Parts: sequence; structure tokens; C-alpha cells
Amino acid sequence: MAKYVDDYLTIALPKGKLFSLSANLFERVGVTAEHLSEKSRKLIISNDECKVRFIITKTSDVPTYVEYGAADIGVIGKDVLVESGQDVYELLDLGFGKCRLMMAVPREERRSRLLDYAHTRVATKYPHIAEQFFAQQGMQMEYIKLNGSIELGPLVGLSESIVDIVETGTTLVENDLEEIAHIMDVSARLIVNRVSFKLKFDRIYRIVNDLKQVLEGGEVR
Repeated sequence: MAKYVDDYLTIALPKGKLFSLSANLFERVGVTAEHLSEKSRKLIISNDECKVRFIITKTSDVPTYVEYGAADIGVIGKDVLVESGQDVYELLDLGFGKCRLMMAVPREERRSRLLDYAHTRVATKYPHIAEQFFAQQGMQMEYIKLNGSIELGPLVGLSESIVDIVETGTTLVENDLEEIAHIMDVSARLIVNRVSFKLKFDRIYRIVNDLKQVLEGGEVR
């Protein structure tokens, strides 16, 4: 089993919006496998000739697979990476999946200063990032963890504000919410297991350089 793991480079790809862009990017540098698809029923898809295998997993699990060495490489959004706090190397900004993490409140209940929201409730699926942000502002908040439809928080009286990712802002407008604070910019990142980066350095370094050339050529959208 150890020989199999050593021979193969294992890449964790997230289901959802980042999957096709990630898979296409790796294919451009010759790292792919037959029938690599987000809808595949196979948990591991391998290319025995190239000694590469792909794990297709839930987005939030990618950093865990990489930190513990079940995957050598992974693609993950910066928001998920920071929130997870996993101990991995972040090697490359892949430039796609761009959005931003922000704080928003109901438009009619906007207050004059950010500090005016201190000691109120925040609905978010990013409690760790939110806590760090508000601590930097000198604000204590109550955090309510939600996993979906974060915009509902203020609408049903669960919270006074939200911290969530925004791509176009359309959902905020449709729900009469207004962005009041920018927390961080988000895009897809290439992460690597720390031990793998040493033991498989040459192969990983070559892939990273190839990816950089593709990205610099502006071929990925």
C-alpha cells in the first residue's frame, strides 16, 4: 500500500462551481484521468499511466484530505481554506472562482458606524473568519452558524447581520440587504500537503510551474 501511495500523485478536487475549472486546468498541463467527472460514482478516479489519481469530495473536506496526506494536492476557495485553519502549504492563486467575503445588513436598519453593531448577532458559515475580523475592529459579537441561505438570518430576526461570500451582489439586492464591510477577497487556491511537498517535490514543482504558465497565458476563465 505504501508503494502505491508513493508512486501516485493524489489530487483532491471540490464538487460544485470549482470542479470543472479545476479539472480543465489540470488537463491543460497533462494531468487528467479518463472519465474524470463530478457526477462519477467512483470515489477515486485514476490514470495508471501517468500515476495520478483524483478524489472528488465535498468542498469543505478538501483541506482535511490534504493536511492529513490522503491527498497530495487540492484545489479550494480561499474562504474555505482560511475558515478550516488546516495546516497546508498554499502555493498558487488560480485566479478563478473570484468573489468576496463581506458583512451585510438590512438596508432599512443600517447604522452609521460599524462599531454600532457591536454585541449583536451575526449569521454566517464562516464563524472563525468573522470572529477574527470583528476582533480586529475591537468588537464582540454573537455568532450563529448556518450552512445555507445565510441571507435569511436578518429577514426572520435570527441575526442583525450576515457575513457571507458575494459574487455579483444580486441576492443581496433581492433581499434588501446592503454590504457595509469588506472582509477579504476570495479565489481558488492550490494547496499541498507539507510532507508531500518534500517527498514529491520535483513532480509537484513541475506541475506548479506548468500551471503558472497556463495562468499567465490568460487561458483559464
